[in-house]
Amino acid sequence: MSEHADELLENLTELFADLPGLGPRSASRIVGSLLVDKRDLAQNLARTLTQALEHAHQCPRCNTLTTAPDLCPVCSDASRDGEVICVVERPADQAAIEASVAYRGVYFVLMGRVNPIQGVGPAELGVQKLLERLRSEPVREVVIATSYTAEGETTAHMLTALLRRHAPNLRVTRLARGLPVGVELEYTDAPTLSAAIADRKRDKS
Repeated sequence: MSEHADELLENLTELFADLPGLGPRSASRIVGSLLVDKRDLAQNLARTLTQALEHAHQCPRCNTLTTAPDLCPVCSDASRDGEVICVVERPADQAAIEASVAYRGVYFVLMGRVNPIQGVGPAELGVQKLLERLRSEPVREVVIATSYTAEGETTAHMLTALLRRHAPNLRVTRLARGLPVGVELEYTDAPTLSAAIADRKRDKS
């Protein structure tokens, strides 16, 4: 912290800089904007964030974030195909797939991806919960929709191996290779995602 910095403002900037995709400069611009010409937005943001922290929880079935009392809206929707589970890394990836309007199954959200350096493996991603769903629900297909990044590919290979070992008759598919390599799923446009879902292939890894 510089000698003449305002401690409160610097702490606020550092908190924003900790968010994914933001660096110190972007965080500083956001703080300045919120406190100068977006003060109403800042108050609404603080109020809404407080409410979300009080009411948001992970869906007991699929792990995604929800403010519903029990199951999330997708898991509660009887019109969804409960026999097809799409596995994604984060709620943002689920939102991207929902925006494509090409998928009518249900989800399982890992809340991360395999990262051996950080000690993140199947146990930390709650994969056991997914396997329990396969044992208790009539699932015919699992769509692995992790990003085509190094960590996303590692996660996909791990999931495929586990699924084949625990459910050898299960159809395991992967989003088609039309997705950009190295790009996070949440940043993929809806038409590309829609085509990748429609053209998904059996994962042979």
